[in-house]
Amino acid sequence: MNVLLSIRNLVVDYTTRDGSVRALDGIDLELMAGESLGVVGESGSGKSTLGAAIGRILPEGARRHTGDVMLGNVSVYGSGDTRIRAMRRHDLGFIFQNPMTTLDPTMRIRGQVEQALGGAAGRTEVESLLRKVGLPDVFQVSRSYPHELSGGMAQRVVIAMAIARGPRLLIADEPTASLDASVREQILDLLLSMRAQTGAALIVLSHDLHMVARNCDRVVVMYGGRIVEDGGSKEVFGRPRHPYTSALMRSAPGSEGPDGALEPIAGMPPVLSGRSEFCSFAPRCAHAIELCRTQRPAPQHMDERLVTCLRASELHGKSGRSSLMAEARS
Repeated sequence: MNVLLSIRNLVVDYTTRDGSVRALDGIDLELMAGESLGVVGESGSGKSTLGAAIGRILPEGARRHTGDVMLGNVSVYGSGDTRIRAMRRHDLGFIFQNPMTTLDPTMRIRGQVEQALGGAAGRTEVESLLRKVGLPDVFQVSRSYPHELSGGMAQRVVIAMAIARGPRLLIADEPTASLDASVREQILDLLLSMRAQTGAALIVLSHDLHMVARNCDRVVVMYGGRIVEDGGSKEVFGRPRHPYTSALMRSAPGSEGPDGALEPIAGMPPVLSGRSEFCSFAPRCAHAIELCRTQRPAPQHMDERLVTCLRASELHGKSGRSSLMAEARS
């Protein structure tokens, strides 16, 4: 497979009333064409910022400090406005948590899908695309306004719009978090089906470790704006090598112990004002030593994955309470 996405030393800061906050603290990442990648971590780990940075759609107040994103052989941050708009239309598809923030409340669905198809599509093309994502009575749906659709139907419309021009990369940021549990699996199955049909690579940004374990080829675990573990989902969730990955698994719903209780991670995620010169997880880590509090860890190869931990080799063999992969299969 070819490298579709390449990110090198990506650093993003937010400007707030209280000063600068570092959201991404040096991200290096590659994604192969057709690969499915889950990005997990607590709120504030940098997941959503990473997704936005890939498409150069960072919110107001955010600034890329260093680094670049390459989509194929094209630089996202070296491209002019015209080229980046074309890239978003043809190469990138975005699916956000709340479909109502994506859809225009003043425009019927047909008009919005027509725009996604390039503006010259007819009724047949619009209805064909809506039918492709499993919507019933596509004629009625196409005549509806967003508020007249259920959350699940609206998210299907958003997925249809995202795949309309056959993008090479789909980025889904918590795509089912705002939906009822009864339709979450349907939307996930649809998203994966569309990825398979189009051949697009898929990045899912999510808090749901079990969903990522079931559906993604590979997983990236983020903490404090850095990637702390990166490898195959089976390997990472079956035998985590970073203490944060283990702690995250033990705290995930569905990972309750014999007494029915989860193990929350003590403390709070860091709020960084700049580059972290030590392990950001050290204040919450049961395995931290003095070196962890004074030296910035570099990623190291271990068991066909990357682990950003100074003690990864020493802690080899220690893992989460149980295999998330085993639970995902049950």
